[in-house]
Amino acid sequence: MSNDTNAKGYWKKNLQYLAVLLGIWFIVSYGFGILLKEDLDKIHLGGFKLGFWFAQQGSIYVFVILIFIYVRLMNRLDKKYGFDE
Repeated sequence: MSNDTNAKGYWKKNLQYLAVLLGIWFIVSYGFGILLKEDLDKIHLGGFKLGFWFAQQGSIYVFVILIFIYVRLMNRLDKKYGFDE
């Protein structure tokens, strides 16, 4: 595999990972925290309505988890394409 083909495949997969992970974050933060808030408020979590929880804390927790998932995915991708140290 040539170096140029290797780099293109690497970046294509990287952009796929970013699109999926940012899509998940968007759904959780905007969808759950704003669009579905009324429906989620019928469920309580730790004394708070679930829609409120997602808007205030849930989207932040999901974002931090997605950062760790991204790091793990990128470490695997680096090894696959030979860009690891």
